[in-house]
Amino acid sequence: MRVQQIERKGGWRSWAIVWPEGSFHAEADGFLRKYEGLGTQRTYAYYLVDHLRWLERECLTFTTVQLRDLERYMGIVGAEVCMPLGEPWRVGKRPYGRSALSTAAACLKGFYLHQASLGVNDKLGKKLDKSRLPSRVDRRRSFLGHVKNTLPTNPLAPKGPHRRHPKMLPDGARQGLLETVNAARDRLVIDWLADGGLRIGELCGLHLIDLHLRENAGCGECRSPHLHVCHRSGNLNRAEAKTKHPWQVERGTVTGGLIKRVSPAMVHAYFEYMTTEYPRGAGHGMLLVQLHGADAGQPWAPVGARRMLARAGNRAGLGVVKPHAFRQSFTSAVLDAADGNLLIARDAGGWASAAMVDEVYGHVEVHDPAFDAALRTIWGETK
Repeated sequence: MRVQQIERKGGWRSWAIVWPEGSFHAEADGFLRKYEGLGTQRTYAYYLVDHLRWLERECLTFTTVQLRDLERYMGIVGAEVCMPLGEPWRVGKRPYGRSALSTAAACLKGFYLHQASLGVNDKLGKKLDKSRLPSRVDRRRSFLGHVKNTLPTNPLAPKGPHRRHPKMLPDGARQGLLETVNAARDRLVIDWLADGGLRIGELCGLHLIDLHLRENAGCGECRSPHLHVCHRSGNLNRAEAKTKHPWQVERGTVTGGLIKRVSPAMVHAYFEYMTTEYPRGAGHGMLLVQLHGADAGQPWAPVGARRMLARAGNRAGLGVVKPHAFRQSFTSAVLDAADGNLLIARDAGGWASAAMVDEVYGHVEVHDPAFDAALRTIWGETK
């Protein structure tokens, strides 16, 4: 079995699981179609195909698999050491981390609940369809959370509290990268990632019409220079914004989408790039283009930007620099500058919830005077 990408009309893509001879896996296809047009479909397809391969090896079917089998599978794919379970699964590949295990658990629960709704293995469906009391964080995160009495839970999900630690850029990384690149386009990428907190898909998916880089732009939605991040599935370079806020074009002006303010450095980098390197007559209207080779002038794919940053990072002695490190450094810096205001950090970075910002970026600076004073008080020291 393998995951097959399917090209659809209008630039849409979808993913399905197919057998070696090319026919669709009927049960998987019925489940994945629920996520048509969403990035979740691709993610779930790859997690699900691994599980289906494991079922074949274990000689299990959808009607015979039980909760303890799913728990055993989750333990195998997340195990770092092969111990009493014998031959490991996914030989030669890294075990799933906590985030991957959470996603796999959500995928498996959704798949088997879908099967149960069709009358297949109803007992397993009942064991997976559990609920719990909402916590204070759950109530704050959810819409109308104060009236919620129960929330769904997943018996396959990893247990215990979890706090992720973002991978920041090294000190001085931005200036070091700028000194190693020669193209105005590459300088624009570095400045816009650093000051805008953009995801690489959002940056490479920008169109010129999305940029309102002057005061009191025609959209009337932000007085300061800003840009609109719009989700488009048909971009020639396959770049897509993760956020899917509604947007439209009225009389040649974009409104809606995710609005992000831009810095003076971003505006300067834009005009330098547009006046020195951007090709005249580019009909696609996208911001970032390839500068050399047979495809010069065509939209620049995210993989090209990633490779450029990796090469620049190695030349600057920083190692491989990844685009998301800019976003993580940006969000952490905004959170610190806003005295821990999660709402400001959420909106500046375009996060879906303040709870996510708190989980990933909420931290205390170990050299903060208040932090130091609290420790000295506990230790019984006086100044």
